Amino acid sequence: MISAISAKQLIKMRGLVNLAKELIFSINGTEFHTEPAKIERKKLYGWSEIHALDDEGNECTLVSMDESGTVIIPKGGVALGILADNGKWVERSTLKTVKLDGGEATLYPSVYTTVNNLDEKATPEELLDCSITAFYHLGNADAQLKSFIGNDIYKFNYCYRDSYETTRAFILSSEIDGENELFMLVGTQNVFDFIGLEEVAVADEEETEEEDEEDEIDFSMF
Repeated sequence: MISAISAKQLIKMRGLVNLAKELIFSINGTEFHTEPAKIERKKLYGWSEIHALDDEGNECTLVSMDESGTVIIPKGGVALGILADNGKWVERSTLKTVKLDGGEATLYPSVYTTVNNLDEKATPEELLDCSITAFYHLGNADAQLKSFIGNDIYKFNYCYRDSYETTRAFILSSEIDGENELFMLVGTQNVFDFIGLEEVAVADEEETEEEDEEDEIDFSMF
């Protein structure tokens, strides 16, 4: 269950975090339009910043230095580039993404430019096994869509922009002031290595048992 206080604050702040993009879902051939608004932790709980000032109270500007330490490079003057084996500059637009076997990789469209089918349910364990990286409130959700989701969790592949990789997104509802609100959680699946329930024996070096030598009793001593 999502915190009611956080959800109320979210709804009040939708104008600050609205993505200005529409997310369309399809259920049994019927399309539903929603307005995703990203929930940002710092907008709910605030944030702190560190500013560097000089002796006169003026804010300092971050710059870079070359390897010799004699050339000052202003902010924005350093960028990453791609060079070929012969040392020539390579334009990113000329690069091609391939699979490990050399085949052409599949380019997935952004979820904001296509219709997303909601036809696969997820278990609570699947959701809990993911590290959530983004959290959205789906505003303007149709009552029929809310009714379809109900108490279930639905999942689909998510990518913000056209990409060769997708992450997992979950759709679920939470009751806020007697009304159901839809939320979308985006995250990456964690990989757990399960060993087992039985303890694994540890191979220690064989210890030599020392037998205690029993002293012979001389009854003539009594």
